[in-house]
Amino acid sequence: MNTKIFCDIADLSTIKKFNKFKIVKGFTTNPSLMRKAGAKDYKSYSKQILQICGNKPISLEVFADDEKSMIEQGKKINSWGKNVYVKVPVVNSKNSFTGKVIKELNNSNIKLNITAVYNAKQAEKILKIINKKTKVIISIFAGRAGDTGKDPIPEFVKSIKFAKKFKNVEILWASVREPYNYLQAKQLGCHIITIPPSIIEKIQKFGKSFDQLTKETVKAFLVDSKKSDFKI
Repeated sequence: MNTKIFCDIADLSTIKKFNKFKIVKGFTTNPSLMRKAGAKDYKSYSKQILQICGNKPISLEVFADDEKSMIEQGKKINSWGKNVYVKVPVVNSKNSFTGKVIKELNNSNIKLNITAVYNAKQAEKILKIINKKTKVIISIFAGRAGDTGKDPIPEFVKSIKFAKKFKNVEILWASVREPYNYLQAKQLGCHIITIPPSIIEKIQKFGKSFDQLTKETVKAFLVDSKKSDFKI
């Protein structure tokens, strides 16, 4: 499986930098990343991102919490560019399944990225209501699941199996914690993994031997001890 790498970021200067990386095939954002990047006007800021990204897929998320507003926002966001995937959380803040929103936007031929998914049961629920034509990404949050002591791998295995019946559906590994997650995503057969910039830079350095790593680590210890002028 050739797992595509997306960059998970909303900062404009960082997007400009990583858009030049050959391994980066798309971008994902969310309201938290937008806020961190200093976005004030959601529409104008999103359009700046779109100008930088060119034709690469970019996920832009709705931020409403009720079905009607989510659908309205989704349709507006979709109109901003042909490469836009409208990001919709699988539930709202009251833990109500956003199936009506997903179905309405999907049937309107709007590309979707269903986010904040944690298990195969949620993925299966999504697959039951979408068509087999319009593109859909299902983003499963691995890192956050792992943070709570839960193993996300079985959920990916089952979700990928369910999605095989849909040529228009891609499973995305979200919430990356370390570079090795990329190799895990590839081994599982994830279509996409979205990764923070700092970890993408580490992935580009893949291929070092254990001997090289040992030497570099010991050298770093030596440099720091000399800088500190340690004596015993």
